[in-house]
Amino acid sequence: MGKEHIATGWQEWARLPELGLPPLQTKIDSGRQTSTLHAFMTEEFERDEQVYVRFCIHPKQNDHSDAIMCEAPILGKYEGTNKHGDPDNDYLIRTTIQMGQQQWPVELVITNMDDMTFRLLLGHSAIDGRLIVDPAATFLLGGPDDIIDNPPQKAEK
Repeated sequence: MGKEHIATGWQEWARLPELGLPPLQTKIDSGRQTSTLHAFMTEEFERDEQVYVRFCIHPKQNDHSDAIMCEAPILGKYEGTNKHGDPDNDYLIRTTIQMGQQQWPVELVITNMDDMTFRLLLGHSAIDGRLIVDPAATFLLGGPDDIIDNPPQKAEK
């Protein structure tokens, strides 16, 4: 028998512990291919001969009073278009996501979505084979305190 799928609503809480972020309200968007993390003040830099991206996040929806600075190795560049059809040249990173009692590696596009409600959008490449989404439900995995509190295993390359 295969791996058991996790039942979720279209909106859940998720944590990205390797980035040092608190739980984020997350939109599960099975119609979207990529997963996206809202960020601003992105800056590319080098450390120990590896290229990184430094960025800031407003972790709370509709609240710009807090900003958290994060860093992650760059997996690649993501060339797409924004909602206006203009070209975007964003960064792609790999990190660990924790939802409910589960965790797994996920690839995220780092882009400025300040005009969007959600700070984290999970597309089907991140949820395929793991989640079953009930579009009429929200927070089936509980609140932000219901996410596992285990140290993450480093996301594999």
